[in-house]
Amino acid sequence: MMFGLENSIKMHPESENYFTKRREPFRFMLNLGLIGSILLFGLVFFVFFARNTHGKIPVPQVFHVSTIVMIASSIALILANNYFFKEDFKKYRITISFTFIAGILFIILQLVGWNELISKGILLKNNMAAAFLYILSGLHIFHILIGILVLWVSFKSALQNPKYVDAFIYSVNPPNILRLKLVSYYWHFVDLLWLVIYVFFIIKS
Repeated sequence: MMFGLENSIKMHPESENYFTKRREPFRFMLNLGLIGSILLFGLVFFVFFARNTHGKIPVPQVFHVSTIVMIASSIALILANNYFFKEDFKKYRITISFTFIAGILFIILQLVGWNELISKGILLKNNMAAAFLYILSGLHIFHILIGILVLWVSFKSALQNPKYVDAFIYSVNPPNILRLKLVSYYWHFVDLLWLVIYVFFIIKS
C-alpha cells in the first residue's frame, strides 16, 4: 500500500498544487545557464554572419557519425527516464549506461574530426570558416563534458544499486528524482544545440 502511494506521487508530480508546490532553485539556475549558453552560441553565429565569412566550412566525415551517436544518447535517456519511473531498474541501468558511454564517444569522435582537419593543414589561424567549426564544436564539447560529469552521478548510482529494493529506495528519493530530471533536461538541450550547429555546418559546407 505504501509502495503504491509513493509510486503514485513519483509518477504524478504534477498533481501537486501549482501555488503550494516547492520551487526548485536548481531548475531556475539551470534555466539561467541555458539562456547564457544560447546567448553565447548566438554571439558566435552573429560574428560569423557579421564578418560575412567566405569559404566553405570543412566538415569532417566523422561528424556525421557523432551526430547519430548524440541523437541515440538522447533517445536512450528518454527510455531511461521511462524505465526509472516504471521501476524497471535493469533496463534503466542499461539505457543510462548507454547515454553515459555515448556522451564520451561523442567527444572522442569530435576530437577525431579535429585531428582529421589538422592533418590536412586546416587550422584555426589560416582558415576563418574552419575557425568557426573549431569554436562552435569546442564550446559544445565543453557543454557535453558538464553533462557527462553530472550524468556520472546517476550512472554510478545505477550500478551501485543492482538489487531491486536498493534501487527502489533510491528512486523514491526526491533529490535523486530531481537530479535525473535536470540532467535529462540539460542533455536534451545540448543534443538539440548540436543539431542546430550540425545543420549550420552542412549548409555552409
